[in-house]
Amino acid sequence: MLDRRALVLEEKGRLSLRDLDVTEPLGPRDVRVAIHTVGICGSDVHYFTHGAIGQFVVRQPMILGHEASGVVIETGSEVDDLAVGDRVCMEPGIPRADSHATRLGLYNLDPAVRFWATPPVHGVLRRTVVHPAAFTFKVPDNVSFAEASMVEPLAVGVHAVNKARAAAGHVAVIIGAGPIGLVTALAAIAVGAGKVIVADVDDAKLALAVRLGPIATVNVRSIDLPTAIAAETGGWGADVVYECSGNDRAAEGVFSLVCPGGTIVMVGIPGAPIRYDVALAQMREARIEHVFRYAHVFPACLRLMSSGTIDVKPLITRTFPFAQSVEAFELASQAPKGEVKIQIALA
Repeated sequence: MLDRRALVLEEKGRLSLRDLDVTEPLGPRDVRVAIHTVGICGSDVHYFTHGAIGQFVVRQPMILGHEASGVVIETGSEVDDLAVGDRVCMEPGIPRADSHATRLGLYNLDPAVRFWATPPVHGVLRRTVVHPAAFTFKVPDNVSFAEASMVEPLAVGVHAVNKARAAAGHVAVIIGAGPIGLVTALAAIAVGAGKVIVADVDDAKLALAVRLGPIATVNVRSIDLPTAIAAETGGWGADVVYECSGNDRAAEGVFSLVCPGGTIVMVGIPGAPIRYDVALAQMREARIEHVFRYAHVFPACLRLMSSGTIDVKPLITRTFPFAQSVEAFELASQAPKGEVKIQIALA
């Protein structure tokens, strides 16, 4: 009997693992994928705990999950680069092929992009999904399903580092040691950062950061971050500051960390408008970049994993079976110390 169970957000604060029939016809350029592993993202948790993110409001039951890997079980008639049995990961946003943003190569900025687990689009915490082959990527043999499910968050970090356009040997400050902050740190090291400093309030996450590579850490509960960065850089400041926490106060303080001529990359999304110190930014001629998801980086992420340049395995701190999906989300919603990426295994 076909298993139609899915992890359904019924409404704010209420999840259930139940049958939900989602009809998805297979188009000529689509593939059908049996889901193997799904990571729990902060956005999934936010929909669970708050019922909305900005203009996206959960108004009807919605399946959660968008960080996924699996196995191709069916291909459309015009698909020639994927085959049944291929291990794959999927880019969860589907833009309009003819949109102005897509034609410019900025498909992540298409206002009408359909993104898994963003109301009203169902996510992938279910047995099978249909997805365009163009946004489905074959996973190298030496990359596990769990690692492949980390390609989606890693893509944010790689996109952020690409936006920074930093030179080899640069000093990078990462604010926030959650999944996005830590994959950004890994990406910065991969492109040749000479010094990486990660700031957070969770000692357990900072201890994990140190194990990822040549990373120094600052717990901002006990140490003033601008003072620490000045000490690490001889008073000059960081070449690149990646704000990955989404914390309003942290976002407001980025210009006190960057060196003259340096770059700020805003990765985390603050919960409210922030004060922008234009005068300080001008005095340092700071360049400011903003990140919204990613574009054109999934193949690069897979190559970085396969080559061993980036190892995401230490970031996967806990895995739950599909039958315990509700418990997994309840744990994730408590933001336990030391937990980075919680995953759910369906196979």
